Amino acid sequence: MAILPIIKNPADVLTTPAKEVTQFDEKLATLLDNMYETMVDSDGVGIAAPQVNEGIKAAVLEIGEEREILEIVNPEIIEYSVDTNVDVEGCLSFPGLFGEVERSNGIRVEAQDRNGNLFEIEAYDYDARVLQHEIDHLNGVLFDSKITRILTEEELEALYAEEEE
Repeated sequence: MAILPIIKNPADVLTTPAKEVTQFDEKLATLLDNMYETMVDSDGVGIAAPQVNEGIKAAVLEIGEEREILEIVNPEIIEYSVDTNVDVEGCLSFPGLFGEVERSNGIRVEAQDRNGNLFEIEAYDYDARVLQHEIDHLNGVLFDSKITRILTEEELEALYAEEEE
């Protein structure tokens, strides 16, 4: 497996809607494996293919209490909860930028796995936020366009200090 370079904003691949995956082969499997290694190496919780310069609809995330690996190919959000929340987000393609973003508390996603098998997943709270962030990437939507308030470095440090208590 390999650590891939992460594409930083601005870059056309980040704002261009990704293409649907039609070939479920060893090349896709290797890309997903490498994306996972890259995400872990970068201390991320999700990474979309455009962030490693691949304009296809594929993403890798960690979800659940055990931070299990979830691979989503050709995902589509088929249901959003009406209730939302605002929380802090960052992005591997925007080093040093953190901001408050409003997202749905719950979503239902239809996607395929690395072999092309269709599945559905429901996600809530933090997991729903990560899924929405990565699916936005696949649609060429970047989180900076959804930020309602940018956090200063001091605010971010204070937030991390609170979480450690």
